[in-house]
Amino acid sequence: MRNPKPQEWLSEELSQNYYGDYKPFNFVDGEGVRCSLYLSGCLFACEGCYNKAVQRFNYGQPYTKTLEDQIMVDLRHEYVQGMTLLGGEPFLNTAVCLSLVDRIRHEFGGTRDIWSWTGYTYEELLLESEDKLSLLNKIDVLVDGRFELGKRNLNLQFRGSSNQRIIDVKKSLAAGEAVMWDKCVDGTESFEQIKKAQLI
Repeated sequence: MRNPKPQEWLSEELSQNYYGDYKPFNFVDGEGVRCSLYLSGCLFACEGCYNKAVQRFNYGQPYTKTLEDQIMVDLRHEYVQGMTLLGGEPFLNTAVCLSLVDRIRHEFGGTRDIWSWTGYTYEELLLESEDKLSLLNKIDVLVDGRFELGKRNLNLQFRGSSNQRIIDVKKSLAAGEAVMWDKCVDGTESFEQIKKAQLI
């Protein structure tokens, strides 16, 4: 696992604007029905990474306006709660993410929430480059921290290891410290239970 120094890894130098996958209408990448974009490229290289192929910045295919248009169409369905950014590492693909997030905010305002997974901790992102801070300020929920194989817990909600947190970004920015998402469940529900509850 690699630990970056502040502003060591810059999206403008690393990202090739590729994505590994796009999955509309799923129930596992956050609360409710979601559209999920898996950005390509990650330098954290966590042991046991579930999506190792997407660590390569040239994995998959280039992000296009055609895909972005399709995402907007998918988000218009009333039953869709929001958008999720995963990877790879979204915060090393800020050009793609900011283009998408800004368009979502323009077309939907706050009626669609935006989640992002990241290997960075919330506190690390506060010391990062302007583009990362801009993205952080525009999302609603952040699942932060490296995956740690020794802390793996399959019963955690929306996380793979117990060091990772589900953070309410807007409340955190207002409070000046990380504030946990108020619907966070710590190890008392399995993913199957969560998915079942969301379908009721």
